[in-house]
Amino acid sequence: MAEARQHDRPVDIHGQGYSRAALLIIILVATFAGTLMQTSLGTAIPTLMHDFGINLATAQQATTWFLLANGIMIPVSAYLTTKFPTKWLLLSAYGIMLSGMLVTALTPAQHSMWFMFLLGRVLTALAVGITMPLMQVILVNIFPAEERGAAMGLSGLVVGLAPAIGPTLSGWILDQDHYVWGLVISSSWRNIFYLPLIVLAVAFLLGFVFLRDVVPNRPVKLDVLSLTLSIFGFGLFLLGFTNVATDGWGDVRTVLTPISIGAIIILLFIWRQLRMKDPFMDVRVFLNKQFTVTTIAVMMAMMAMMGVEMMLPTYLQNVHGISAFHSGLMLLPGALVMGAMSPVAGAVYDKVGAKRMTLLGFSILALGTVPFLFLTSTTPDHYITALYTVRMFGIAMVMMPLTASAMSALPPEEAGHATASNNTARQIASAVVVALLTSVTQNIINHNEPAASLKTANPLRYADHLLNASMDGFQASFLIGLIFALVGIGVAFFLRDGKVIAQATKQVDGEEQV
Repeated sequence: MAEARQHDRPVDIHGQGYSRAALLIIILVATFAGTLMQTSLGTAIPTLMHDFGINLATAQQATTWFLLANGIMIPVSAYLTTKFPTKWLLLSAYGIMLSGMLVTALTPAQHSMWFMFLLGRVLTALAVGITMPLMQVILVNIFPAEERGAAMGLSGLVVGLAPAIGPTLSGWILDQDHYVWGLVISSSWRNIFYLPLIVLAVAFLLGFVFLRDVVPNRPVKLDVLSLTLSIFGFGLFLLGFTNVATDGWGDVRTVLTPISIGAIIILLFIWRQLRMKDPFMDVRVFLNKQFTVTTIAVMMAMMAMMGVEMMLPTYLQNVHGISAFHSGLMLLPGALVMGAMSPVAGAVYDKVGAKRMTLLGFSILALGTVPFLFLTSTTPDHYITALYTVRMFGIAMVMMPLTASAMSALPPEEAGHATASNNTARQIASAVVVALLTSVTQNIINHNEPAASLKTANPLRYADHLLNASMDGFQASFLIGLIFALVGIGVAFFLRDGKVIAQATKQVDGEEQV
């Protein structure tokens, strides 16, 4: 453990005491505010289309470019964490995040200024790509191994809760003007950025006082070629999968070419890292079986979660006819349960390890997904909310123990590379499953939708057949989510029994170090 102690008081790498609670609160709050930005524009797309005079594909760039910039930055985070002092790296990231939010919020609502809006989104995403992995590295270094599960559980409040609350918060803001403590919060889309910006600004200022250098640093030379390969490889790969939603799998120019070139560049990136004495991102962490299995299980959990979470709001709005805001409210209990259970799941992991909890969590997730295969247009809303909450309970039982187990499988000095690798795998899994779900669902709907002539001949029958075609597509998406949950159960059997804690070492030697 990187953090030394004097009389049970935590000290930083310089031997100076600090408040661990204050540091923890600042990084959790600041990262939470940034992570909200990942999903906050889901319910604001129609408003942005109207105000900027843009079409749907253009408006979706606000989310697409955010995810791309975030995915590109995560592999770079390992180098930054190793090279630069924790305090100033965090403050720099918070400063960039504040700048990005401010640029976006101040963008004039004109078609010609849309590029400024996107610039702010990219700046914010770059900062989030630093703060999210760095938060996990900090937790590994400031908590002893026996408390690491509970600490990672706290990160679940950010990893799971913030993206889930984002659309609901935005919908609440856009729904109408609100009066809070005598202040008026208008229904402008700009307040989607101003509110977290204020919270982040407070954390930024407090950071100068309470943040400390808690992650050991060492001089690392920047390998420009590795950086270039990382940016273009992961950027093109993620861009190709992102374009599947609008262009389909068969588009050579926007889908197949970027995915293929990106994959080749990623292979070159991996080959170079294996040949370097001091790699830019140490992919040798995957030689550790426990880390690799837990990372695969995390990817399955992400895919299983997205199988329902991505399509459920669209199902509620298109089939049940409810607003984006109220569809978000229906999913809010599940998000709150996941946030509340994440610290609990982490604490239980400290006692029983990851295998039993992962098996239990994936089983709950699978059982909670089965009823989604039988949803209809008349399924009660409260029933859907209950089922979704059960699924999110299962996700909490899986994600936090697996994240803690992945970090504990390697020594603390490898935490930066481990976190970057784990989060990169998670990002790739998300991109792949979004492309898969979108294409499968849309293809099934297109294949089963009624003939256009029926729309004029018998409008009611046409609407009924179109609704059934939509249900077939959504149920296929839910089935894919169930399949990933079942695969996750199989992967969990390969986890080690009990809690695995690696000893401090400078080398990753596979299973022998665990």
